[in-house]
Amino acid sequence: MAHVFSDKIIIVEGRSDKLQLLSLLDESPEIICTNGTISDVKLEELLSPYDGLPIYAFLDADKSGEQIRSVVRKEYPEAIHLYTNPTYGEVANTPVKVLASILKRVNIKVKKEFLP
Repeated sequence: MAHVFSDKIIIVEGRSDKLQLLSLLDESPEIICTNGTISDVKLEELLSPYDGLPIYAFLDADKSGEQIRSVVRKEYPEAIHLYTNPTYGEVANTPVKVLASILKRVNIKVKKEFLP
């Protein structure tokens, strides 16, 4: 059964990415941490409780982020991929106003104080 507080899933790599996003969101999506690279089986286990919900993959601009992204693309071709600027490397290192504008572009609600 789907989680009642959420109508979307955001996949991130680590806890610091999750905390960074939580601090600026004005809604309560389920944020799932892969904690590094992940197999297709493990990804399916993580996401099976949320079957049918939109999936957003917001991963770091590095080798491990790309490996996870390729698993997400293969298993969930409908997932929406969000990208931080490679200059920042990690979602957690991306300035909050930049994160806010990336999220806003895909209609994820962000607290007003983080919008330009």
